[in-house]
Amino acid sequence: MTWASRRQPGPVKQEEGMIEDTGALSKLVARIYDAAFDQALWPGVLTDAFEFVGGCGAALFSKDAVSQQGSVYYAVGIQPYYRQLYFDKYIALDPSTTGQFFAEIDQPIATADLMPYDEFLETQFYQEWVRPQGFVDFVSAMLDKSSTSGSMFGVFRHERNGVVDDETRRRMRLIVPHVRRAVLVGRMFDFNAAEAATFADTLDGLSAGIFLVDAAGRIVHANVAARAMIATGEVLHSLDGRLTASDSLVDQSLRDIFAAAGQGDAALGTKGIAVPLSAPPAEPWLAHILPLTSGARRDAGIAYSAVAAVFVRKALFEVPSSLETISKRYKLTPSELRVLAAVSDAGGIPSLATALGVSAATVKTHLHHLFNKTGTNSQADLVKLLAAHASPLRT
Repeated sequence: MTWASRRQPGPVKQEEGMIEDTGALSKLVARIYDAAFDQALWPGVLTDAFEFVGGCGAALFSKDAVSQQGSVYYAVGIQPYYRQLYFDKYIALDPSTTGQFFAEIDQPIATADLMPYDEFLETQFYQEWVRPQGFVDFVSAMLDKSSTSGSMFGVFRHERNGVVDDETRRRMRLIVPHVRRAVLVGRMFDFNAAEAATFADTLDGLSAGIFLVDAAGRIVHANVAARAMIATGEVLHSLDGRLTASDSLVDQSLRDIFAAAGQGDAALGTKGIAVPLSAPPAEPWLAHILPLTSGARRDAGIAYSAVAAVFVRKALFEVPSSLETISKRYKLTPSELRVLAAVSDAGGIPSLATALGVSAATVKTHLHHLFNKTGTNSQADLVKLLAAHASPLRT
């Protein structure tokens, strides 16, 4: 496949199509949130997701940019043999790994955003892992990340789908924030399809602080951890039975979110995902709000007169990695950053080419760009640059 053979984007706005999309999107979002409620629903949800976006498979997975390792949580549309082969061998040869890791949260990233597509076609990764499956592209989005690893959602594109276009990106943007909410909430617990009658007991056994609130923000149930938070009054309080935040702006935001949650998934939209409850220098706390007014969550909500579940956790303070710092400082492309990351582990250009699964000519081109951008003259200088940025004493 060449650039000329890319499928051209269709019109983004077509009135009839948009109406159909709205109905399909509402059903999909409801199922995504139900998957936070019952993790066993994820395979079916991922199937609905790749059909909505336009693809042949989808996955929830994690990667570590330093160790070049990862794992898949749920995947559909990809053979188990190739799935295992990817993590056993080809994750280290995947040219998208570095670029995916430094992408902004929720933003769809396709192959062409990370490197020239013609260069991608020359890689060992494409020749040995992508092409044999009939794949031509992969669009992914970062859901959550630390300084070295990240959790992602992605959709595979087959030859019959064509490479990622504007319509694909639009559809990804519509669902990624909801996937992110479901994953972040689901990470703190697994309801295991708990019956509404035992819902409170299930919550009480969890370590995360969880509040059930009505549309006015009144607390209808709080688990043990949540009651402890209220007792300390560090970031959240109970004022006349209503859940309130110490910060007035945050408190108003929570009021708006609870009111929207009472009107259903569509009204809430993307509000209520990773809401900061505190500002520096205070310890960072986040709230994730899951609506309870539709889907499999509805029974639990009705049983407790609740419209939303509020999950509260302490956020981790993450220092940017040395690669991320260098990338921003010198405005490196993902391909250049990938070569830079491999320099300290590989000897010369042939070794770099083998390690990265690209041609020696491609490595030379990226090294030339790296020298120009960083003001260095050799691979040894690049290794020193990496070491300098890794030092805690750097200025």
